[in-house]
Amino acid sequence: MPKVFSIAVADNSGRILAAEHDLTTFNYFQRGSVQEFLGFFIKTAVERTQRGQRQKIEEQGTYVGHVYVRGDGLAGVIVTDIEYPTRSAFTIVNKILEEFSSKFPASQWAGMNPGTTAAVYPELKQQLVKYQDPHAADPLLRVQRDLDETKIVLHKTMESLLNRGEVLDDLVQRSDQLSSQSKMFYKTAKSTNSCCSY
Repeated sequence: MPKVFSIAVADNSGRILAAEHDLTTFNYFQRGSVQEFLGFFIKTAVERTQRGQRQKIEEQGTYVGHVYVRGDGLAGVIVTDIEYPTRSAFTIVNKILEEFSSKFPASQWAGMNPGTTAAVYPELKQQLVKYQDPHAADPLLRVQRDLDETKIVLHKTMESLLNRGEVLDDLVQRSDQLSSQSKMFYKTAKSTNSCCSY
C-alpha cells in the first residue's frame, strides 16, 4: 500500500511552519535520522521551487517530494513513497494549503514553528492519517476503484454463467429476442469451439 511519510507547510524561504511525520515503517533507532533528513529535504525542495510552481522530486528511488509554492509564498510538501499517485499528492497539498491559510493569516507565519504549531493545528496530524489512503484525497481514484470492483464482479458473474453451458443453451433456444439465424450462429460457434475444450 502507498505510504505518506511527511506533510509540511513552509514559507517560500524553506522555513517550516508546520509538519507531521509518520515514521512507523522505520526502525525505532532510525526514526530521528529519517525525520532530520525529511526536514532537510522539505527545506531544500521549497527553496528551489519558484512561486506558482509545482515539482515532483524523487530521492534515490525511495522518496518522492510533491512540492507546491503558491503565489503568496506559502508552500506545501508531501513526501511519499514511489507508489503514491502524483495526482492525489498534489490534491492533498492544495487542500492543506487552503486549510492552513484560512486558519492562519500571512501576518502570523513569521512567529510560527513546527514545535508550537502542532498544538494549534492538530488537523495536520489528522490529514496525515487520513491521506495514507490516496483514495481519500482523490474522488476520481475512488470512482476508478469502484468501477474496477464492479468489473470484477461482472466478470465473475459472466464466468459463472458461462460455466453452466446447459442453462445457456436452454436460454438461447427459448429466447424470442434472438432470430433463428443468431441461434444457428450460436450452435455453430459452440460446436466449433467444443473441439478445443478440455
